[in-house]
Amino acid sequence: MNPIVNNLHTVNERIARAAERSNRTPDSIELVAVTKGRSISEIQTILEAGVKNIGENRVQEAQQKYTTDAIADPKTCNWHLIGHLQRNKVKAALEMFSLIHSVDSLRLLTEIARRSEERTQPVEVLIQVNTTGETSKYGLNADDLLPFVADLQAYPTVNIVGLMTMGQLSPSPEANRPAFALLRSLSEKIETEKFPSVTMRYLSMGMTNDFEIAIEEGANLVRIGRAIFEPSLK
Repeated sequence: MNPIVNNLHTVNERIARAAERSNRTPDSIELVAVTKGRSISEIQTILEAGVKNIGENRVQEAQQKYTTDAIADPKTCNWHLIGHLQRNKVKAALEMFSLIHSVDSLRLLTEIARRSEERTQPVEVLIQVNTTGETSKYGLNADDLLPFVADLQAYPTVNIVGLMTMGQLSPSPEANRPAFALLRSLSEKIETEKFPSVTMRYLSMGMTNDFEIAIEEGANLVRIGRAIFEPSLK
């Protein structure tokens, strides 16, 4: 078996076990395969193996891959932007991505709204929250999230469909459990407010080193790259 496909099967098995530990079904968790730095042939391999969502960190790199018909076809896969989005790249991003995980400022959201109005097409986004307190990470502070979401009602073409966070780089996956639990708690608070055009459909959290902990804490979108593409990280 192709080693990438073998790794993918292992990842899916780990997702299934984590889902069961959190009293959920495996099909309630969506895998976003992180394809930063990966070749067209590698991406085609995982699509043929059943992956439905691919995640790119940078608009420029995604544009180079998006021209490949087998990958760009929306019937083949969904494109997710999981990295930081600069405002001058919003127009290009909306032409490719079905979900933007990393909205972290009102200025960025305003530009997304302006471009989506030009396209007369609503856009779905996640709000990125910094739940670890690390100054090196993008994202809103947890205390600023509810006021931020309340301000978004002025942008009807932008649908908030969940939250995203990144754990800290740590040799212990357990170290990120509090950060993931905080994001889940924030999503529950937002749900009780019943803001128009806001749903908490997704919790995007968890990567190769900590996705099982993230699932146990409520994640239903996990962003995994190295465990799929690097044989030593099964």
